[in-house]
Amino acid sequence: MAERTSEPASAASGDGERPARAPSAHPAPAPLTPQLLRGEILVVLALSLGAAAVSAMISFIGSMTAPQSLAEQTASLVGSQADAQRPWLDLSRQVYSLVFAMAPVALVVHLLHRTGQSATTIGFDVRRPGRDLAGGAALAALIGGGGLVVYLVSWQLGLTVTVAPSALNDHWWQVPVLVLQAVKNGVLEEVIVVGYLLLRLERLGWSPVAAVLASSVLRAFYHLYQGIGMFFGNLVMGVVFCWFYRRYGRVMPLVVAHALIDIVAFAGSVYLIGRVDWLPG
Repeated sequence: MAERTSEPASAASGDGERPARAPSAHPAPAPLTPQLLRGEILVVLALSLGAAAVSAMISFIGSMTAPQSLAEQTASLVGSQADAQRPWLDLSRQVYSLVFAMAPVALVVHLLHRTGQSATTIGFDVRRPGRDLAGGAALAALIGGGGLVVYLVSWQLGLTVTVAPSALNDHWWQVPVLVLQAVKNGVLEEVIVVGYLLLRLERLGWSPVAAVLASSVLRAFYHLYQGIGMFFGNLVMGVVFCWFYRRYGRVMPLVVAHALIDIVAFAGSVYLIGRVDWLPG
């Protein structure tokens, strides 16, 4: 005897209920309006170099109101995070800070992908290693040499604090950590303050000149803790880097240049400060 086929639930129930509807698809993401874009920029900067700019301004006010002159005060760029007797704890904290300092860069790359772009859009890739290294080295020689002159002159004039690039304890990993710190600075600053910020400001309708000035002034402000001289030195550096980026459309040579400048400064401080008379500190 053949089995009787079951009727649809709605028909069998006889209560007039409609069949359950499939869950609706997720709504399409809202377009990136100017308001959302401004909010995105503020969040990225609040998590990275905008916060650094506020901290630098507070430090500068503290330095200006201190009883000592600026040249008599010292600013350490990379310091130990544990006692000298606990090198592995110090190293662990150094590595931790380096890794999580890259979180804003990861956020920027993620946000670019959400708008149909990528890190390649701003030239943050390794497609042209030879050109990027050559261009970065040339920029490093130009900006690094000029920056050193600005620092020495402004320090003599009492407009800049004594900068101690490295205040790490003397351990075997001192120089490798300093190199990684230099690379971190190059990636963090150039990806966010040049590549990302210029791209987003221009999408908001800012003129190229206004976007370059905004980027360069921000760079100058988060270096303000070093004093007035270095504020203007970094302002000029920002304008040059922005010009280079707008000319060639790649942020990677800027990362290379910044990293090389900081490597020389950090490693040089280990081997030169206290050994040459003309170098403060």
